[in-house]
Amino acid sequence: MKIKGILLNFAIFFVITFGVSAIVNFLWNLIFHGTGTVGWEMSFRLAIILGIVLSWIQKKE
Repeated sequence: MKIKGILLNFAIFFVITFGVSAIVNFLWNLIFHGTGTVGWEMSFRLAIILGIVLSWIQKKE
């Protein structure tokens, strides 16, 4: 797999993970804490980690 493909996979996994993580974090805080806040730093960190790991796993296949 070429570097362009790896970067494209990373971008796709990053966007999906960031969006889902932000939504889940928002709903968790809204339901259990009564505040509609999002932990952006946690969502961003998780998106970077999963973007790297999932791109690497797909490259290995």
